[in-house]
Amino acid sequence: MRTAVLEGAGKVTLQQRPVPLPGPGEVLVQVAAVGTCGSDVHYYEHGRIGDFVVESPLVLGHEPSGVVVAAGAGADRHEPGQRVSIEPGVPDFTCEYCRAGRYNLCPRMRFFGTPPIDGAFCEYVVVHEEFAYPVPDSLSDDAAALVEPLSVGVWACRKARVGPGSRVLVAGAGPIGLMCLQAAKAFGATCVAITDVNPRRLEFARGLGASEVVNVRETSLADAGIEPDVLLECSGNPAATGAAIRAVRRAGRVVLVGMGGDEIPLPLAHVQTREIEVTGTFRYANTWPDAIALAASGRVDLDALVTGHYGLADVEQALTIGARDPGSVKVVVTPQR
Repeated sequence: MRTAVLEGAGKVTLQQRPVPLPGPGEVLVQVAAVGTCGSDVHYYEHGRIGDFVVESPLVLGHEPSGVVVAAGAGADRHEPGQRVSIEPGVPDFTCEYCRAGRYNLCPRMRFFGTPPIDGAFCEYVVVHEEFAYPVPDSLSDDAAALVEPLSVGVWACRKARVGPGSRVLVAGAGPIGLMCLQAAKAFGATCVAITDVNPRRLEFARGLGASEVVNVRETSLADAGIEPDVLLECSGNPAATGAAIRAVRRAGRVVLVGMGGDEIPLPLAHVQTREIEVTGTFRYANTWPDAIALAASGRVDLDALVTGHYGLADVEQALTIGARDPGSVKVVVTPQR
């Protein structure tokens, strides 16, 4: 099969590799679409993210959809031809976090496109059958792939306890911020404001139903008069994070979604005197059924975020288009083209 391989920072080559064989409990999936993520871009540019270092050739891509074409011993959940969205992280199923239902924290998680585990920028992948979720025919291949970043938004909203009547501020109108915007609205938030410094991204957010958009390069949150119950911080920018936390009302909740560095300054007096909850979030757990249902119902529009398609031979272009085109939001690699 054709495979796009990251050889090192700034270098992706197209290679031939054997089609993988599904083991016990696994299915072989012909990949139809793979969304590109900021983490893929970061690995391409820098060869590492924090403690995860690319020390040998790596296949990126962790937002895949496809079609089940074969099954290993004991795998009987899917018939050949079943279209699926793939949850890209398979835990060990036995650790204390897995047993508590928080398998996203499993220390032995095997996550697509995270060193040393290969991802889905290729024509076929194998995955545990429990992590291949059937999708309805009404959902496109692109949308089925983007269930993964939507799950980030769903998980963030669960952590923030977003519900009917919530007033939400999303900091950062990148792909994850736009997912959080749509998820918050689907969870019942009556007002969802969003910030960024890219006017094209803000207009995109307005089209997705943002109640208010704020270009924080031109207007501060204090001047905008925004005082949310919930902050979903998706920018990862330390200065933006501090300013957004200062806008949160008393007894509010802050969920840190964006990963922008090792440390941020925390406005401690504001957090303490207003009893604001601050928590981190890492990927997701048990989100796929809800995310698929939201997309299939039309309450979340995933296809609207797709601004380009690339084949496996053009993965480098897919990973660099964001730096070249400020209007690019989400690009999808289609290995079969």
